[in-house]
Amino acid sequence: MIDLSKRRFFSKRTVDDTTIRLPWLANASKFTEQCTRCGKCAESCETNIIIHGDGGFPQVDFNKGECTFCYGCANACPESLFDKEENNPWEAKATILESCLATQNVECRSCGDMCDTMAIQFKLEIGKVAQPNLNLDECTGCGACVAVCPTSSINVSKLV
Repeated sequence: MIDLSKRRFFSKRTVDDTTIRLPWLANASKFTEQCTRCGKCAESCETNIIIHGDGGFPQVDFNKGECTFCYGCANACPESLFDKEENNPWEAKATILESCLATQNVECRSCGDMCDTMAIQFKLEIGKVAQPNLNLDECTGCGACVAVCPTSSINVSKLV
């Protein structure tokens, strides 16, 4: 087995603190030290959004779908990496980029249609198509809006 602590010592790469690993991680900063990369979390994901990311460690890919917060990944994990299900799954929120069709005055409301919590609403403006308005207090960071965006203008990342 490779000693990852030594590998990181010689690597100049820094850990991206905004990478969405998995919901309910108890200690995200120690995740790569504690995760065995067994893949059980990915096997148990009901929406198949958990992929093998950098170094084989699991991470969420919202281009594949949304997190339903089913807690399946946490239940399947043989390690003690996760918080209780009652806790907040993560501090992740969506952001809408300038490449959004609506900001380019092209009618599109795909993200708002997919948002169960209605965190993305569209506000009418004179002389423009309705513009997206993201309510971060309502956003769960589920990622349902990401895959449906035709211009890949929505990202979900951890708040830092």
